Amino acid sequence: MPKLLIALLFVLVIGIVATVAYAAGAQRNAAVGNGAPSSQSATSAGQATRVPADIDPGSRNRLPVVNRATLDATGQALYDKNADDVRTGRSLAGFQGPNGIVLYSPAIAEHDLKKNDYLRFDSRLGRRVYEICVLVTAREMDHQFEWAAHEPAALKAGVEPAIVDIVKHRRATTGLARKDAVLIELGREVFARRSASSAVFAEALKLYGPQALVEAVSTMGQYANIALLLNAFDQQLAPGQQALLPVSH
Repeated sequence: MPKLLIALLFVLVIGIVATVAYAAGAQRNAAVGNGAPSSQSATSAGQATRVPADIDPGSRNRLPVVNRATLDATGQALYDKNADDVRTGRSLAGFQGPNGIVLYSPAIAEHDLKKNDYLRFDSRLGRRVYEICVLVTAREMDHQFEWAAHEPAALKAGVEPAIVDIVKHRRATTGLARKDAVLIELGREVFARRSASSAVFAEALKLYGPQALVEAVSTMGQYANIALLLNAFDQQLAPGQQALLPVSH
């Protein structure tokens, strides 16, 4: 009898332990399913940002880096210039970005490069105002690639961190110098309303003059065009590059 009683007690204890373990596991699985933190949910979040299957690893977009040998003389010269600009730091993205994509059409690449180089280096805007125009465009189009490339460039060009923060988070321009504020307000209106109000336009014209204002809006238009190109070819950030722009999608 004592041996039988001991055996029964042993079976009873094993059953209780198994029941408790099962309940704990079920509770843990339910918590993960409801979004509670866990190593599995963190891994899933990481997988959510996986690069799409149609992205080329060299270009980080849907087209491979163009083969130099397939280009005409103009295209090869532009290819070599892009490679040189990568080495000197003149290019922010090299072949992983708009300059790499448009090389598939050397005539477009040639004209785009001339216009962008003029706006960036030779226009009446100066690099600081140019970069503000780019940031406003990237923000209003929620363009992660453009923003990631140009936030560091803007800071290097002398754009104050407070201005970067105001543009990034769409905050009020109160307290900024009017020449900076009106440029941000103009860009916001043009992208949101497809037009600029008479008051904002008049102030921008007074502060910048016709030529600089045309060049500022042309810079916004240039980067809106680049954003569309990058979206169509699904340009990805470089490996390890941090996404800096808060976007809702």
